[in-house]
Parts: sequence; C-alpha cells; structure tokens
Amino acid sequence: MILTEDRLHRLLDKSLAELSLPTADFAVVLEGSIAEGFGNPSSDIDFLLISPGDEELPTMPSLLFVDGRRVEIRTRSRRQLADQFRTLEKQAARPGRLDEDLLNRCQRLLHSHPLRGHALVDEVKALMPRERFCRIAADWWAHRARQCLRHALALLSLGRTDEAVDWNRAALVQTVKAWAAGRGETYLEPKWLPLQLDRAGRFDVRDRYEELRFATPAPGDPGAARAHLSACLAFATGLGLTGVTADPGRLTVERAAGVTTWQTGERVHVIRRRREVFALGDRAGAVWRSLVPGRSLPGTLTAAEHAAGTDPGPLLAAFWRYGLIRLAWKGGGTVTASLPLAAPPGPVTPPPSTAQPLLSVAGAAVSGPDAIDLMPLPADRFAAATMALVWSNVVVENALEDLTGALRQQQWPVAELTARRAVHAALRGLFSAHGVHPLPADCDLVHRMDLLPAATEPIRVRAGELLRRTIDSPERGETALADLRAFVTLVRDTAGADAFPLCFDSADDWRATLELGHDWLRIGAHLDAQLPIEEARDLLAGHGAQPHQSG
Repeated sequence: MILTEDRLHRLLDKSLAELSLPTADFAVVLEGSIAEGFGNPSSDIDFLLISPGDEELPTMPSLLFVDGRRVEIRTRSRRQLADQFRTLEKQAARPGRLDEDLLNRCQRLLHSHPLRGHALVDEVKALMPRERFCRIAADWWAHRARQCLRHALALLSLGRTDEAVDWNRAALVQTVKAWAAGRGETYLEPKWLPLQLDRAGRFDVRDRYEELRFATPAPGDPGAARAHLSACLAFATGLGLTGVTADPGRLTVERAAGVTTWQTGERVHVIRRRREVFALGDRAGAVWRSLVPGRSLPGTLTAAEHAAGTDPGPLLAAFWRYGLIRLAWKGGGTVTASLPLAAPPGPVTPPPSTAQPLLSVAGAAVSGPDAIDLMPLPADRFAAATMALVWSNVVVENALEDLTGALRQQQWPVAELTARRAVHAALRGLFSAHGVHPLPADCDLVHRMDLLPAATEPIRVRAGELLRRTIDSPERGETALADLRAFVTLVRDTAGADAFPLCFDSADDWRATLELGHDWLRIGAHLDAQLPIEEARDLLAGHGAQPHQSG
C-alpha cells in the first residue's frame, strides 16, 4: 500500500477522536483503492467500522479532513453485513438486475485491510467465500459486456457507425473486467484496470485490449466499424464471453412496455408511460406504422424503407433511444444499455418541442417529416387541451350559425351576445392550440394574451375591437358577420384549425366533426383527461356515431 501501517493507525486514531460514536468494540478495516494496492496521494482514506451487534447503523458516511487527507468513515453492524451478502447471493441469479452499489460494498469489504478486531473481520468476510464472489462479479461484468456488444451490433445495423464503435470500446472494458474478476481482480472502478491487468501478468491480454481500445476506425465508414466489431467479438470470445455473434438476424424489434399509439388524421402520436407525448412527422409516422413486433431487425429495416421511401435507420435508432420500442436478442432477452458506474439506465428524453402553436385539430405540430418531437405538456394536459381546441371550433361554428339566424330576425341583443360568444370560443381554441389548460375565464381571455407568442398580438387587438362592437342595424350586423368570419379564419390559420369541418352546414360535415372529436376523446379517455362537456362521454361511447340514428 502507498501508506504504512503506522500512518494508517495514526489517521484512524485522529479520525475516531472526532466522532461521538463509542467504538471500543468495533472492528475497523481500510477499504477502497489504497487497500487494493492502488491509489495515489489524492485518494480518499476509507474506513469501515464494524459493530459486533445487530444495530441499524446509518449508510451515510462521515466526511473528515485529517492531516491533509480526506477521510470517509462508514459504519455497519455484523447483522447488516450478513444481510448484505445474503441479498447479493439472491440477486446473483439475475446479473442484469444485480444492484451495483451492493456489489461494490461487498467487494470493498472482502478486499479490505483489517486494522482492528481481526477476528470479527475474518468472521464477516467468511460469510461469502472469495471464489464465489469472483464468480458473481465476473458474471455481472460479462452480462454488461454482452449487452454492449449487442448494442453495438444493433447500432451498426441501423447505420450509426460511429456510435457502434464507441459501444465496441465500452464492451472491451466490460469484457476485460469480467475476465479479470474471474482471476480475483474484482475491484469495480475501471480506472485501475491497467494496474489490474499488470498484476494479472497476462501482458498479451493487456496489449490486445489496448490495441483494440485505441483503434480509430475511419468515421462514418461502415466497413471499418464492422471490422472493429468483429475484432472485438473475437477478442471477447477468446476470453470466454458467450452469447454474442455478428448476426443482426438475432435481433428483433419488440413492443416497449407502457407505450401506446394514437393517430388523428395522418398524425401519429406515441404516448410513453401515460405521461409523455411524442408527435411523429410524416416519414417518422410511416416508419412507425410499418413496425411489426417480433420481426427481425433486418426485416424491420427492409419493411420500413419500403413504407417510408427513405433510410429508416436513424428513425428506428431514435425510437429505440427514446424507449418507444425495444430490441431483443433471440433467446437472450431485451438489449439494454446499462453501463457500470454510470447514470441509471433508461430511455433518453429529448428537449421539448419548440413548435408554436403546439397543437392543431389534426394532431400535434411537428418540426419536420422526420420529427419525433416531445410535447412540452404532460399527456393528460395534451389530450385535454386538444379536446378543448376541437370543441371550441364546434362552438365557433354554432355561434356563427346562431348569429346568422339572429340577424335575419333582427334580434340585435342576441346577435351581439352571439358574436362575443364566437370571439371567446375562437380565443379558447387559440389558447388551447398553444397548450394552455385549464383556460382563463372568457372575460379574461383578451387580457391573458400575454401568455401567447408576440405574433398573436394582431389577434388580441382585433378581438378587443370585435368584443366592443355593437349591433343595432342590418348594416352593422352584416359588417359584424363578415368581420367575425375573417377573424375566425385568422385564428384558425394561426391555430392549425383551418381544415376544421363547417360542422353545421351539412350532415357530412357534422359526421366529420364527430369522427374528429372521437379520435381525440379516445386519447383523452385513455389518459383520464378532463372532457370539455359531459355530452362528450356519449360521443365516446358511440364511437363517434350519433346516439339516436338507426343503422
């Protein structure tokens, strides 16, 4: 070790003097890189104090600074350590789910250097034989090496050559760590791997590992990336790794848990975990619709290219990255991207879409044909806002019809109120298109236009003029109706509702309105979103059909 026994005992005595914990019966060990024979002048001094009892001692370490060194002191009881080893043995049956921190804690104890209470230390270490721990650690590293190589093969098949090379390099580290663990070198931190390989005495393994790790295949060159993967696979196989080949046909595309698909018109929406909505552009939607669960990755690529007329690799890679699909290895379960000593594994979440407005009656706005845009709204608010957008346009159509009737009968007060209703309904649609939900009160809508982009300022000005207008003659009535129709057109153009059916003009238009509303209500009901009116439940129950019609 880089510190002498005397130096360690002096550091320990000074550290214990700063604690309020009675430690007379505690055993003490030095853990970590220094105990392993590694370390440097900047390395922490890690002491573990072991109580002979069954107390529930805190996991959080005490951090001290003693003689210019950073000292961490942890405490565990004998019972806690026994539980720790039992849990490790139980988890070892499934290396992919074995907790990394648990493995690390056990490893540090088993390779610790005793300073006090040697008999208790020996008793605790005997709870798990070294040979058994080596096998558990080697299997844990091998599982991750296998997953990294499968990940690299998938990315290579998807045309992500540079990413595949990086995963090859990650696989090399896991592979060599698995091999070293099987020979007693179980320390988890990869930064000491060169020293571990030197200590193992297999310089041929060390040299080949370094040769492959520092190889630089030409960027964007599929052939070079494929050759690098083949070399890494051969090296891993030579070190005893099993369960990986260079055959992409072993990879299949599968459904991901908690992912549902909803289509409104031509827009495909993918909802992840009932919380997040991804809106797909036209090409991305075509690729998504071509997916068949259980089909091989090469077969999926062929079908998707035919459906979208473009290379689907980048889109499929993004679907996988975002957790919208999963890849599986035939006979080997899901391909995961977990790496030791890294952030917890899980799907990537991209930044929210910046499209404005966010929503239209036909579906969420997207940034382009290859878009996989995350809506900056929780899924239930997304559904509620879009239902409100559709319903506001129904109200606009109804108000325009009522205004036309009131003008014919020269019902001037009714005409004024109906015109204001149309303005307010159009503004509700505009707010909903920008994702505002719940909505401001009607009387407050004009005053809350500061919530919307500056480009909507002309709409605010025009809305204020229309809301102040009086209707008391046929001439003013006709002008008001024409101006109101122009205002509705302006708002709909801005809010993506320009294609909304003129639902009160004909039975066909009303049927189209019901079908459009039903598409959104299905999403809303799935997400338990707030419905715009109670009658919407009947529309949902009738699958978009009117309740009293026959046939």
